[in-house]
Parts: sequence; structure tokens; C-alpha cells
Amino acid sequence: MSLSTFTVHEEALFEELIQGMVSQKFGVCDTFLDPSLTEGLRNNLLSYLGDGKMKPAGIGQNFDYQKNAEVRGDVIKWIENDSNDPFERQFLDKVERFIQYLNSTCYTSINAYEFHYAYYEQGSFYQRHLDQFKSDKGRKFSLVTYLNEDWQPENGGKLSLYLEGEKEIEVYPIGGRSACFKADELEHEVHVSPDRYRLSIAGWLKNS
Repeated sequence: MSLSTFTVHEEALFEELIQGMVSQKFGVCDTFLDPSLTEGLRNNLLSYLGDGKMKPAGIGQNFDYQKNAEVRGDVIKWIENDSNDPFERQFLDKVERFIQYLNSTCYTSINAYEFHYAYYEQGSFYQRHLDQFKSDKGRKFSLVTYLNEDWQPENGGKLSLYLEGEKEIEVYPIGGRSACFKADELEHEVHVSPDRYRLSIAGWLKNS
């Protein structure tokens, strides 16, 4: 990653996520992606889905990996870090600038990342879990960004973040919104939407 300068607007977005993590262990930014980038990535995902390039996700890593529809029901496609797709490139460049800002302001040592598109059909879910593998401690922060259009709370499909004392925070999958939290600290769950599919990009900031 080459060194970047940050606009005032971008710093404000990054600070919104960081200050949330500092004060309450999670950060939410409703405008992490602008509408045009959100739309471009949404169209990419739907195109990949239509072309049969989205595959069932699984649980675990390496030899522990297994498909298990009783735990999670999404289909995914990984985004190549050297992608030349204009919308994926914009997204990954923003992630890289966020990492640089996080490292310079919070003295973290993030040096890698991985992201995938995720499609949740109506009625699908992902049971409560942590994002950190027992056999691989590289994932430090989880970052999920939503690509949905005109989402309303009555559509369901919320993300639940479980804080100490079983306090539950609800995050609805509104397009352009991002949520960030430590991968090894916050258990979280993706709930069912009975009437709409959900689109997102999920991934991790890593120390490889």
C-alpha cells in the first residue's frame, strides 16, 4: 500500500468508525460508500449471481472448512485484491486508505485484508459467531458494508452485535452503511429477512 493523503470528508468517515470502536467496541458509518459506488458494487454482485459465480459459503478454515446451511445460508464471491473492476478498485482503495489512517492514528499494525461479496436469499441467516479462526489469529477487524436499496427496518435482516452483559446492538443493512468491530471480541449474528434478499461486502483487516 502506498502512502495516501486523506480528504476532510474521508477522515470524518474513518473517525466515525474508529471513535465508535474506541467508545463502544463497534463503529457504524451510514455513508461509508457514496450512492454511485454502492450502486456499482450492487450491480456487480447481482451480475456475478446471475452468471453463477457466487458459491455457498462455509465454516472453518482449510481442512476444517465445511458447508453447513444450518449455520449460514449466504453465497459469496471473493474480491481479488488486484481487481481492475472500477467499482471494486474504488472500494479496495478506500479500504487501503482506512487501514493507513487506522494504523497512523491508533498504532495498529494492519498489513493485509480480504473481502467478499455476500448474497443472503430471503429466509437465510448466519448464526451467532466470532470471525476469528482458532487456528489463525490474523483477522483483527471485521468490516461489513451494505449494498441494499431502500431498506426499511420492517424488512428485517438486521445484524446483531452482542456486547458484554448480552446487550444487543441492532444494525440494519442500509445501502452505503458500514460496521466495523474487532474480529476476536464481538460475537454477531445475521437475522432472517422474510421478504427480501440482502447484499453486502464482508471482510477483514488482517495482520498476516
